[in-house]
Amino acid sequence: MLEIKNISKTFNAGTVNETLALDRMNLSLSQGEFICVIGGNGSGKSTLLNSIAGVFPVDSGQIIVDGSDVTGLSDFKRATYLGRVFQDPMLGSASNMTIEENLALALRRGKTRGLSRGVPKSERDQYREALSLLDLGLENRMNAKVGLLSGGQRQAITLLMATIKKPKLLLLDEHTAALDPKTAAKVLELSDMLIKRDNLTTLMVTHNMKDAIRYGDRLIMMSGGHLVFEAAGEEKRSLTVKDIIEKFSTISAGDYGAALLS
Repeated sequence: MLEIKNISKTFNAGTVNETLALDRMNLSLSQGEFICVIGGNGSGKSTLLNSIAGVFPVDSGQIIVDGSDVTGLSDFKRATYLGRVFQDPMLGSASNMTIEENLALALRRGKTRGLSRGVPKSERDQYREALSLLDLGLENRMNAKVGLLSGGQRQAITLLMATIKKPKLLLLDEHTAALDPKTAAKVLELSDMLIKRDNLTTLMVTHNMKDAIRYGDRLIMMSGGHLVFEAAGEEKRSLTVKDIIEKFSTISAGDYGAALLS
């Protein structure tokens, strides 16, 4: 479903601030696979997601989604393949539009034409059913402006917007980091439910190691623009936070080989 082939990305090339963010990165996701991405600041996690989303072009390599090479496509054209939820709940929706209007906008993502007059009853019923899954009472507030919602409610709406068209690939970019612990847990549970229900291929970047162990089919660790450790199945389920911290420590000391083999 997703093939990352030898992608590299350098920022500020040729200056004293030159930074190699991705260094011949390779990664493959099968249909329906849910991968959690961890790593320290500057490891390349966000650069990886931004490269996949087309926020900026990579220097070299290929990005293939569902068999289509999207490496040269703009972020707008990639929108037909992708759903994305950002760390900031304010970024994924329009404050001055209603819940219903935001969902209608998401349903038309990737299309050049704007909203038609009004929302058909069939669509309204679809939105109400989707909102009821959140168990937040928002199905009875579809005409409320999104800007009046709490951060957690707004992030839940953004999650629905990102998944309403069942994207080929869902990108979750630390999407619970700005929420309080109780709300973050709720949004993560909703994310996991939607991913499993719709069999969505998903990359989730997180700094929460407990969440990285608990959720997803595979865990990968990045450092210096490389994939330096991964675990799946029973190996992933048996990991502890202490194990991951030890991996980080080994990598920080520069012993990549030991980290990969241990």
